[in-house]
Amino acid sequence: MKNALSITVTLFSLIASAAVMADDTTSAKVDLDKRGDRIEHRLDNKGDRIEERLDNRGDRIEHNLDAKADKARDNGHEKRANHLERKGDRIDQHLDNRGDRIDNHYDRKGERINNRLDHRAKRK
Repeated sequence: MKNALSITVTLFSLIASAAVMADDTTSAKVDLDKRGDRIEHRLDNKGDRIEERLDNRGDRIEHNLDAKADKARDNGHEKRANHLERKGDRIDQHLDNRGDRIDNHYDRKGERINNRLDHRAKRK
């Protein structure tokens, strides 16, 4: 009788502690997942800000060169005006491409971190 009672008590204590341990690992997995999402979101925002800043810079440069081209065209310098417009378009396109590359870099970096933390959470 004593053995059956002690075995029963031991089994209940193991079952109760297993449930508590499972909850601890589950919360750790959720915490890592939330952390990965936060990091990924922060890097996405950073890439978007940089891309937006470069787009605005390219637009300002293109606008200034277009204004100079219009002034050159008014003074009869057609070739110079065309050159300035093409130059503005090239600079704006270059800055757009640069912003896209930077944004994509931060997107990939955020996904990599998020995946690493997800993988770490699965191992726990």
